[in-house]
Amino acid sequence: MKKLLKREGVQAFLASIICILLGLLIGYVVLLLINPNGATESIVKLVQNFFVSKRANLRLKNFGNTLTKTIPLIMCSLSILFSYKVGLFNIGAAGQYVAGACACLYAALGWGWGWLPCMLFAMVIAAVYGAIVGVLKAYCNVNEVISGIMLNWIGLYTANTILSSVKETASPYTLYLDKENPSALLPNIGLDKLFNNSTVTIAVPMALIIAIVVSIVLNKTRIGYELRATGINKNAAKYAGMAENRNIIMTLAISGALAGLGASMLYQTGYMRWECTQSSVPAMGFNGIAAAFLGGLSPIGTIFSSFFIQHITDGGSNVNTNFYSSQISDVISSVIIYLCGFVLFIKLTINKMISRSDEKKGAKN
Repeated sequence: MKKLLKREGVQAFLASIICILLGLLIGYVVLLLINPNGATESIVKLVQNFFVSKRANLRLKNFGNTLTKTIPLIMCSLSILFSYKVGLFNIGAAGQYVAGACACLYAALGWGWGWLPCMLFAMVIAAVYGAIVGVLKAYCNVNEVISGIMLNWIGLYTANTILSSVKETASPYTLYLDKENPSALLPNIGLDKLFNNSTVTIAVPMALIIAIVVSIVLNKTRIGYELRATGINKNAAKYAGMAENRNIIMTLAISGALAGLGASMLYQTGYMRWECTQSSVPAMGFNGIAAAFLGGLSPIGTIFSSFFIQHITDGGSNVNTNFYSSQISDVISSVIIYLCGFVLFIKLTINKMISRSDEKKGAKN
């Protein structure tokens, strides 16, 4: 049993499960304190999400909606994870996500591009946006957290301004992609029939493949080794002949491209439209932080953690509004997301407990 607990993968899994259970328990307590009458029913429906629907075709459709919103969360999570593995905290992933959304939507609605050029354009623009943070970090020693936060807001209001030229006259939302330029929609490859939902597209298998590629690049390639070495000790990497500044810029550019690709994978399904009057940065980039840590900082783990977070978030709409305000679902989701930050702490606690057990066993012998 002890040997099993020493494995990093097992520790990450246990830590994630503990955070999830604690989050649900705290959420349930909050519901009980507000109104105990509907607490049990609401927390059960929150966990069930699309399983609440009685009709099978409706369950499949709602499952498809959850999948559609999970994909950009996976990509933002991979963006955060990739930079974190290299010793950088890319909180600017939210701004890079916005840059990608702006790029793909304007290319589709303003220029009439097809789905692949729009997607590639989103990646390039978001990569450039991430590289700005990298240049400031590498050559001006500006902390990536500070510059990333500032660029998040610059990106938001710039996107609002640019996309105002391709929005509806009577509403703040951009034009419908399926009506204005259907060629910009991502291919369904038959997944729309499988899930009874037209928004389930090629983005689903693409995200899974990209997660595997990121894992291979970080752990099995020379460039991945150099990037991680630069993150651990920039000066030592320079002494070993590595281009430390180039690696920092490359890391944040790749992180930006992943976040931008996530935005493309959502908005090019036609599921959502950009609101040109929004005054807050989309939560997707910030939720990616929670998904990365809940997934044990593993590219494969982020797939499952991202799905769970989105599953809980969507399930919050099933909370009984006769007993609770509509915002209570956001409170419960936020508690669970907040507790994701304690994954590393729980892993450290498990390791300490194992070490103490080994010390006691050694003392007895």
